[in-house]
Amino acid sequence: MKSKKIALGLVLGVFLTFCTCKTFAIQHGEDHSEVAKTEKEEAFNPSEVILEHIADSHVWHLWGHTSIPLPVILYTDKGLEVFSAEKFEHGHADYAGKYYTYRLVKDKVNIVGENDTLLSAATVLSLNKKLVDLSITRNVVSMWLSMVLLLIIFFSVSSAYKKREGMAPKGLQSFIEPIIMFVRDDIARPNIGYKYQRFMPLLLTVFFFIWINNLIGLVPFFPGGANLTGNIAVTFVLAIITLIVVNVNGNKYYWKHIFAPDVPKPLYIIMWPVELVGIISRPFALMIRLFANITAGHIIVLSLISLIFVFKSAYVSIVSVPFVVFMDVLELLVAALQAFIFTLLTALFIGTAVEEHHH
Repeated sequence: MKSKKIALGLVLGVFLTFCTCKTFAIQHGEDHSEVAKTEKEEAFNPSEVILEHIADSHVWHLWGHTSIPLPVILYTDKGLEVFSAEKFEHGHADYAGKYYTYRLVKDKVNIVGENDTLLSAATVLSLNKKLVDLSITRNVVSMWLSMVLLLIIFFSVSSAYKKREGMAPKGLQSFIEPIIMFVRDDIARPNIGYKYQRFMPLLLTVFFFIWINNLIGLVPFFPGGANLTGNIAVTFVLAIITLIVVNVNGNKYYWKHIFAPDVPKPLYIIMWPVELVGIISRPFALMIRLFANITAGHIIVLSLISLIFVFKSAYVSIVSVPFVVFMDVLELLVAALQAFIFTLLTALFIGTAVEEHHH
């Protein structure tokens, strides 16, 4: 059984490696147009390419050079502007909107002029500070896809439980049920106690949301695939949800430990800031851990592939590709491990907030 799991992991790793290398080659090495020939003469910049892959974008990449421009929604001091990202021509052109002229700089929309007239640097800076970007980006599309996938999984499993009540699980239900039991018996119960059932929906949602998005991020050509869990804004929101749930459900013993600990009262002046910093630092650690681990994995894989293009030799792939296969297999483990760690620590923090006082 163990050998079968290892073989399956290697097959998945090779598949992910092939997809990554193929997508990378199509985007950066297999365009024979005149423009591409000019670009090939320039030195390959791996850092620029890597950052492009892990960053958010206003284009929904499908495969090769096929992509779908996404809606750009901007709220300016003069009103709302809505247009397609194709107006920027992949960042090579400015777009004159109803109120201002816009430019795409490193996948970020900036105001550069008004009525086809370029503005001074000070004016541009002031206007861009007031600009609110509500665009539907690649990360947003990826998040919506993962949410749809989660709803399909949970509703189908829930339906199977109702239809097959008292019977052995079958199909998708037989795959998901052990994971649900694992979250319940190995994460929720030991860390929260008898009140665990209240928090099971949250813990299951967090676990599956992080795990599915981690896996989607490993497949570059996946429609709408993006580095969602490697985006610090996403991990920040997940951490804020944990912070709110923990402190809203904190009982009187939890708050007593923070504001009236069993220490001499003169020490309160030291203990209060320490405890308040602790409240903030715990979800902050969750945010950084998930963001850093997922982003680092993507950077390592893309860096190893970039070596082939940096040295411009197929012989480098003899060393590079086996390491990429190893990293992809490792990333499959990390995808589940990071979902487990985030859910485990969330349950642990909730447990400390709802724990009853023991004499």
